[in-house]
Amino acid sequence: MSHGHSHGGGGCRCAAEREEPPEQRGLAYGLYLRIDLERLQCLNESREGSGRGVFKPWEERTDRSKFVESDADEELLFNIPYKNIPQMSFDDTEREPDQTFSLNRDITGELEYATKISRFSNVYHLSIHISKNFGADTTKIFYIGLRGEWTELRRHEVTICNYEASANPADHRVHQVTPQTHFIS
Repeated sequence: MSHGHSHGGGGCRCAAEREEPPEQRGLAYGLYLRIDLERLQCLNESREGSGRGVFKPWEERTDRSKFVESDADEELLFNIPYKNIPQMSFDDTEREPDQTFSLNRDITGELEYATKISRFSNVYHLSIHISKNFGADTTKIFYIGLRGEWTELRRHEVTICNYEASANPADHRVHQVTPQTHFIS
């Protein structure tokens, strides 16, 4: 289906290609509710705290009043905590990422980029590094939607177990019993 942009190997899924009715599409983007916004960090944002505003409901994705803009250059780094995991810094962006995307312009906020499921199951912390943009001096983002399923962490309390590879006879004292043999004839 022709829908106004090229996919160019970016791996996006567009609203025009999905089977979901428009009124249900936003239900899958509920992970923003699970973000610890108090601990969310956006490095290199021009206005302190503005990075939090781009994680919002699907229905508000076209609202241009909340956005984050980069400060010194085009880079932005989002540290999105679900649990208490150490935060990334720009020094860490030199490491090999779990996945990279070639982004396309998307003024309606409807492009999706498929993640590698094996790399993104059981995520407690997510970092998004935007290293460049489409040629502007700064990067401006209005919406980031996180699609997925939330499952409550089941924490198993510490169990203390002692295992013996071989029994220590001193730990298992038994009163000596004299064996007796009885014959019946």
